[in-house]
Amino acid sequence: MIYYDILCSMDDLIQQLEDYRLEHKITQVELAKKLDVTFVTVSRWLNGHTKPNKIQSYHIKKLLSKRRDSK
Repeated sequence: MIYYDILCSMDDLIQQLEDYRLEHKITQVELAKKLDVTFVTVSRWLNGHTKPNKIQSYHIKKLLSKRRDSK
């Protein structure tokens, strides 16, 4: 099981998001739905083309913290 650190750099946050996706065996489309963004947005984050804005980062951290809190 992966521990998600919500106090991390943006690059680490994106890596944790990809780890979350793989651990939960969900597609980028499913992840996008959870974060209320488009598939293209998630794809661009994970491929390093763009970075989430502050609001998107908040939602990512919230998603990752749900996993951490459920332990």
